[in-house]
Amino acid sequence: MMLKTKLEVISKEDFQMIHDASIKILEETGVAFHCEEALEICRSHGAKILGNTVYFTRKMVEEAIENCPETFTWTARNMDKSVTVGEGFLIQPNLGPVYIQDLDKGRRVGTLEDFGNIQKLCQHSDVVHLVGSIPVNPSDISQDEKHLHMIYETVRNSDKPIIGHTGYRHEAQQTLDMIEIALGTKLNNGHYAAVAINPLSPLGYSQDALETIIEYAKRNQIVFLAPCIMAGVSGPITLLGTAVLQNVEILAGLTLIQLINPGNPVLYSIASNTAYMKTGSFIGGNPEGLLMDIINLQMGMDYYKVPTRILSGVTDSKVVDCQAGYETMQNLMMGVLGGGHIVVQCMGVLDAIMTTSYEKFIIDEELIQRMVRIKQGVEISEEALAIEAIQEIGHSGSYLTHQSTFEKFRSRWMPTVSGCESYMDWVAAGSEDVVIRANRKYKEILSNAPETLLDSEIDKEIRRYMETAKG
Repeated sequence: MMLKTKLEVISKEDFQMIHDASIKILEETGVAFHCEEALEICRSHGAKILGNTVYFTRKMVEEAIENCPETFTWTARNMDKSVTVGEGFLIQPNLGPVYIQDLDKGRRVGTLEDFGNIQKLCQHSDVVHLVGSIPVNPSDISQDEKHLHMIYETVRNSDKPIIGHTGYRHEAQQTLDMIEIALGTKLNNGHYAAVAINPLSPLGYSQDALETIIEYAKRNQIVFLAPCIMAGVSGPITLLGTAVLQNVEILAGLTLIQLINPGNPVLYSIASNTAYMKTGSFIGGNPEGLLMDIINLQMGMDYYKVPTRILSGVTDSKVVDCQAGYETMQNLMMGVLGGGHIVVQCMGVLDAIMTTSYEKFIIDEELIQRMVRIKQGVEISEEALAIEAIQEIGHSGSYLTHQSTFEKFRSRWMPTVSGCESYMDWVAAGSEDVVIRANRKYKEILSNAPETLLDSEIDKEIRRYMETAKG
């Protein structure tokens, strides 16, 4: 039995007010598209264009919303790992960290090996449904070849649904070509790949973002529209005002996508937060950011009826400590109980998304498992009332050896790395804290991971494509 309630910040009566405010901005102020092809697409469908600013009408926007699917199947190379988006919640790898961190070597810039390692951990994980993205930036690869190597590491280390990367037209095309080779089928036959697009806030989209949108939509692939606004810096200081701006930017991108390919899957993705007003910098561990983002989560799910993704699980802590634990669980609980369909930035994030920690990846798996259990609620049935057991045990017996306990005790939730033993047993076992246990576990997973999940001929074909693309 699922939980009876979800976390809500605004009432249904507020939906129309936010939507009308967004339409007013789209019609009167418009959104800057820094890409001639995107401007031409909008112009050909009747939008007013002044310079590089597009003015979307209410009719255009609302027809685009109607065209967006409420749910869709995201197909994996391993069909058993395909997922339905828009039902339940899915976990994806982080997006954006520059550094990697562990107990052995500390904090350092990420490499391609680290990128591949995180894909291996995602493949092994029972809670991570999606792979790819940029869980750590491979700093040892040149910028013009990075997209090729990241997709290769993704497809060779996992057969789950794939998230690509934003880039200019040729980078998006090459990424999608490589995914086609790995899958052995044309992408237009289904929804196999996604990409996260961040608008150029406030009220803009960059050339590379728009070229990526166009290439993915032309091939019928999934687009996450994810404004990364800082309330008080790139958005209004009020939480509601930044929620409106976030809504405007998502609706502008959504409308463009539906003009290119009506029915193309879009995720209403929320990734904004408040700024640290002492320095004007991004922070992620405060409660206000998720309060603001749940406004948009409600708009996407309950008003527009489209799949959603939410940034949830961020901490500002620099190490895996108490602060990392309570901020991560605060944000993870808010995002999941708010109802987000996909959750991001919850697999090892530290330092406001600057760092991915190997140990925290393992710990965050358990936090997510805790949230899965919380969201499941409790069984409500005649059997669960346990009347017979209560009467049989009576006033002085024990339930430990009762038949009902034997039948169901294995279904009780258990932690994966947290310790539940007595203090004396903990000391006898070496007095290890959770970070040490997580360090040992991630190393065991990597040491047992297969060298590749690609067929040898497909692997050769992808490598040949990469060499041609580099040329």
